[in-house]
Order: sequence, then structure tokens, then C-alpha cells
Amino acid sequence: MRNRLVLYLILILNLISCGVRKSIKYLPDVQEYSLEIPKVQKINDSTFSFNENYLTKNKQKLWELYIKGNPLQLGYNNGALTQSLMQKQEEIFFSKVEGFVPTKFKQNLLRGFLKWYNRKMYLNVRDDFQAELYGLSQYSSNKYNFIAPKFRRTLYLHGAHDIGHAMQDLMMVGCTSLAVWNENSEDGNLLIGRNFDFYVGDDFAKNKLVEFVEPENGIPYLSVSWPGMIGVVSGMNKEGISVTINAGKSKIPMTAKTPISLVTREILQYAKNIDEAIAIARKRKVFVSESIMVGSANDKKAVIIEVSPKNFGVYDAVNSSRVFCTNHFQSDVYKDDKKNQKHILESHSEYRFEKLQELLTQNKKLNPEKMAAVLRDKSGLKDEKIGYGNEKAINQLLAHHAVIFSPEKKLVWVSSNPYQLGEFVCYDLNEIFSDKRLKNGKFANSSLNIAKDSFSDSKEYQDYEEFKLANENFKIATEGNDHFLTEDFIVHYQSLNPDYWLVYYQAGKYYFKQKKYSKAKIEFEKALTKEVTTVPDKESVKKYLEKTNKHLKNPKY
Repeated sequence: MRNRLVLYLILILNLISCGVRKSIKYLPDVQEYSLEIPKVQKINDSTFSFNENYLTKNKQKLWELYIKGNPLQLGYNNGALTQSLMQKQEEIFFSKVEGFVPTKFKQNLLRGFLKWYNRKMYLNVRDDFQAELYGLSQYSSNKYNFIAPKFRRTLYLHGAHDIGHAMQDLMMVGCTSLAVWNENSEDGNLLIGRNFDFYVGDDFAKNKLVEFVEPENGIPYLSVSWPGMIGVVSGMNKEGISVTINAGKSKIPMTAKTPISLVTREILQYAKNIDEAIAIARKRKVFVSESIMVGSANDKKAVIIEVSPKNFGVYDAVNSSRVFCTNHFQSDVYKDDKKNQKHILESHSEYRFEKLQELLTQNKKLNPEKMAAVLRDKSGLKDEKIGYGNEKAINQLLAHHAVIFSPEKKLVWVSSNPYQLGEFVCYDLNEIFSDKRLKNGKFANSSLNIAKDSFSDSKEYQDYEEFKLANENFKIATEGNDHFLTEDFIVHYQSLNPDYWLVYYQAGKYYFKQKKYSKAKIEFEKALTKEVTTVPDKESVKKYLEKTNKHLKNPKY
């Protein structure tokens, strides 16, 4: 009842707010930009071009996009070349939202809430980025105009990462990144690796997009994300500035401001060193807590910029030649932050941080191949088996992508499906942003690729993929009243991922719901013998076990 009242209040605010009405009607002024409407030439089913702009799919099934021009032209070129891919991503994303919010009534309330919540976002986005988003939005689907007009909807989607972990604390992003240099890298050069553990389903991750952008003003750069995205979650520019983002613990903000991916995009396009990156990040108003790892060829090191709506810090490992980043803050500014301290104690962030320390003790000097091995590591501390998909692992087997940067050499390696297990494809930015690419027509420097992980061909991997499907059946069975599971199914389900605490917890909840308390007790006790992901998860198992024991002692309970 209380939740419904809150939603009604939000809807009322939406109807009476002049700020909302103004944002609904707003469109950016793009008249200052020249524009040639793209006429895309289809070369084959996976290769398209317009002038010097190009989209192709490589043999590792990564899409590669090269675009250039003024902001408006960039948006149009991007949209025209990726239209079918972009509309597919939009469909996948909004179908997920419909799954979370299944009724029309609640969907109407959600639309009202989004209008109200995002009412100030456009005021916090650069004019040139707005022009680019406008151009891109012209190729969005008409299917979702009922949610919001194209430009506003495209803008909303660039804040989806921020809104997701701020509003519902979904933690769809539990990323890990690290940087090494001097004595910690094989050649002494700066080397950075990152897992982007953003999961909106397997379908969303199928069409990875590696973008090569040559803007009219600023620095050419590479970005790894998905069709329809102009913001940056992982990227590096031609000057050797790299950026990656890791979500932190956030309070629920009252209004959306600058999406973090547009802050990092600005850093890539306009910064040549760490000081310039910090200056850009400091002047932008964000609405979530985020760590931005910035690597710099010119500075020959990496730092972490830690931003939140009310605070700003920089973590600089002054007396060290390595830096790790998971999902908690490390700078002095956040030392006494209660939310950050609680997150360190209760989440899986500190565990992954310690695992990075352990791996770097075992691997004294990293090179790209060894960095890939770190990013692919699935074990717990002291190589303990903690189950596949456990968020305490560096490799949680859900990453949208993994990337390795060598800023001084201007080399980037991008993982191909599945997760970070596929072949890492190497790109040389010095060649791509030169006449050499135009002459040979190729983006990748295949001779430097890193081989796929043999785990992807193993029975354990096949079992894990089957486990994911079986886990969905378990969720339905524990949430609904008309879905029953056989004993054979439960035993098989647990055999697919026997070291993972969740398979016993799920079985325990199912038996509890079926009032089979003796069996539930056994499963909950098994779950507690495994490496449970977070403190709240462990407390949940303990509470179920406590309730189960009460039922066993007193059947009338």
C-alpha cells in the first residue's frame, strides 16, 4: 500500500511540475551543424559503409564501427550504420523492463516516474553530446514512443546504468579493474585490465560494439559497449588516456543529472593527461557514486577518480606501481564515509580486492596474456572453489566484456563472447586513426590476439550454462504457487554447480515453501558451508534456517 501511495505521489508530481513539462518538449538546437543524411551502402550481410564511415563484423563476432564528423553527423552516421542493431538492443532492454514491471498500470506509473526523475538530465549534458544523441535518436524504433519520444528516450538509456544501481541497488555492475606499471609489468609500461560485469541477459551481450570515433573537435578514441551508446564504459583515446567505470554504493538521488558514461566520454575526447581528466570529472554533477580508473601514457601511471553527488576524491598510489579497483572507495575523502565502510564489510567488493592482491603476488610481472588470465580467474581466495557465477570471483561469468589497455603502445585488447572467455582481439590506435586503416581496410592487429580460454570448451562450462537455465526454473518455483520440481531435477540442478552456495539456498527455499522442513534444513545448512556472496545473503540463509527450525520444533508455528 505504501509503495502504491509513493507511486501515486510521483505521478502527481509529474503532472504538476513545469520542469517536467519543459523537459518533455525539449529538443537540442542543432542548426549550427552541417549535415549530410547518410546513404548507407550494404556491402554484405555484416558490412556497411557511408563515405569513410564503416560497420563490419569480424570473425570473432565483434562489431567494429568507425565514424567521423561533427557532433550531429557523428550521431547520424552511428544511427544509420547500426540501426538494426540499435533497435534490437532497445527491444531487449525494454522487454527486460516489462519483465520487471509486468502490468500496464505499473508501466504507466513507471513512465510518469521517469519523466519526473529525468527532468533535469538534459540540463547536465553538454550541447555537443546532445546534438550527437539527437542524430542517433533519429534511427531509434517507433515501437517505444509510448515510453518517451526518441531523443528523450535515447537520453534516458544513457542513464540506465546509473538509475539501475542507484534506484534499486541492483548491482548489475560489480566490476573489477587493475593497473600495473614499472616493476609490476613485464616491459615496465603501464598495463590496465578490466571486467565490465554489467548483465542485462545473454541476448544483450551478443552484439558487442567496438567503436572508433574521430570527432571534429577533440581526440579520436576507442570505446567498447553496445549499439545505441555514445557514452563510454571502457575506452582509450589516441593520446593514451584510458577510462573504466566501477559502480560504488549510492544513496537514492532525487533527480538524474550527468550520466557517468558521458563524463568518461568527455574525458576521452578532451583529456591528454590525468590532471585534465580530473578537472573534467570535478566540474560535472553526477547522481551516483562511481570509481573512474584513468590510465595515462603521458603520466605513465593510473589513478582512480571517485565521484558521488556530494563528494569527490582521487586515489593516487603514490608509493606504488599498481592500483586495484573493485566497488568501494579508497581515497582519504571517503575514509569515514559510513555507506562506503558498510559496503566494504557487507559486499563482495573487498573479497575481490584481496583476490587481486593474491593474484599479483603469484604473478609478479604482468603482460597482456597474464592480465587476461587474471581477468578470467574463477577461483576464490587461496584458490578455493566457490562455485561458478559467484560474485566474489574476479570472473563472475556474466561480464559484458573485458578489455586490456596498453596506453603507451596505444594497443587495446577486447574480449569476444562468451563473457571474457573468447579470444581477445587486438587493436592498434596508431594505425586505426591513420591512413593505414584506410589502405588495408582492417581494424584488428590479429597477430597480437590473445587465445580463447580453454574453459569455454569444457564440460564445466556447459554445465554452468545449463545451470543458468535451471536457476530460472527455480526462481519461478520459489516465487509462484503452481510450479513443482521433481527430486531428480533438484539433484541434477545442484550437480551442475556443486560449489555454489545458491544451489542449496534455492533448494532450501523451495522445500520450505512446500513445507518439507526437514529437507529445507539440510539444504540451508549446506549453503552455509559454502562461500556465500554477501553478508545480507548469509543473513537471509540464517533467517530461513531459523524459521525452518522453529517449524520443526513446533509444527503449529
